[in-house]
Amino acid sequence: MSHGKLTAITIKQAKPKEKDYKLFDGGGLFLLVRKDGSKYWRIKYRFAGKEKLLALGVYPDVPLSEARERRDTAKRQLRDDVDPSAVKQAKKRSLVEASENSFEAIGIEWYQKTQHEWSDVHKTKVDWMLNKNLYPWLGKRPISEITPPELLKTLRRIESRGALETAKRVKQIAGKVFRYAVATGRAERDPSQDLKDALAKPIKKHLAAITEPKQVGTLLLALDGYEGTLPVKTALTLAPMLFVRPGELRQAEWSEIDLEAKQWVIPAEKMKTRTEHLVPLCQQAIGALLELHPLTGHGKYVFPSARSIKRPMSNNAVLGAMRRMGIDKEEMSGHGFRAMARTILDQDLKFRADIIEHQLAHAVKDPNGRAYNRTSFIKERTEMMQKWADYLDSLRAQARHGNVIAGAFGNA
Repeated sequence: MSHGKLTAITIKQAKPKEKDYKLFDGGGLFLLVRKDGSKYWRIKYRFAGKEKLLALGVYPDVPLSEARERRDTAKRQLRDDVDPSAVKQAKKRSLVEASENSFEAIGIEWYQKTQHEWSDVHKTKVDWMLNKNLYPWLGKRPISEITPPELLKTLRRIESRGALETAKRVKQIAGKVFRYAVATGRAERDPSQDLKDALAKPIKKHLAAITEPKQVGTLLLALDGYEGTLPVKTALTLAPMLFVRPGELRQAEWSEIDLEAKQWVIPAEKMKTRTEHLVPLCQQAIGALLELHPLTGHGKYVFPSARSIKRPMSNNAVLGAMRRMGIDKEEMSGHGFRAMARTILDQDLKFRADIIEHQLAHAVKDPNGRAYNRTSFIKERTEMMQKWADYLDSLRAQARHGNVIAGAFGNA
């Protein structure tokens, strides 16, 4: 092919004029110099009897040598009766199509269509799984091209940090995105199906709990040291004392609490057992709630979210506070306060098992197989809850005076 008339120096020194102008190289190739100083490569050619123009890039990103190569490619296409503009359009289209059918694009579409069925907590979890565990590695890939080994490699990254349960959940979410792509005609199959036994199985662990009285005292001292917001501090105070489920605590409403009668009645729809539950409030719990009331008592929730008083505190507010204080998730979970109370009330304080179970809101039946009502054993339970709070105070005092270092929860 001809080398043409232009040189690198001529192009570099070409200055803008009052009007756009062209510098010709040969074989239809020319440089368009705009009045704003920008320089564009173009080739003029004829196809099917019509004169056409094809853009070949911008100088200096595309130097003279490359512009000539692109011109030569276009000439070869013309020789084979192929329109270079049509080739360029087709390439552009396939790139757009690939990005429209990428794993991320389809994941976003699936999320938008399905999220109305989920709770806020689940929405946040799914969003995190997609954005932090799948999109960075698979997001840009056309969904129909993703292979089982490629998906496995992405899941192995999660597995390698020891998060076996998360790896399993992320695989399930990926599978849902793939199946959505199959249903909407953008993928042939779901590669996650081939990874059935490829991931390590999470070991079923009981939710962590501290059940040794001395360690409980140390834990309570650490919780007392929390220096964040009052709602979170109060939740940390009440969690071991009332040992309700974490969700029941954070969704507590002022309308459910009768400070004079010293009772908190949790409605059936908030309970796992779907039956109303009564929590007798000890003096210490009343004191903590009275201190919090001026701050959050004008709203619906006892523990509102830091972002909006219309929502309860997030699932991670209490757990996150515990983690920041150095209480490891292997040592204590939000549910762990229930196991702690159950073990110590039975073994150390010698309360009757059926009364403890009743206060834990487990489905306990009477000797005739009937479910108890919410006020069953109310006198015994009220007495038990006060003794439990007093016992926790004594463990805390022993830990404080025994010079135990708050934060050391291992089996030292």
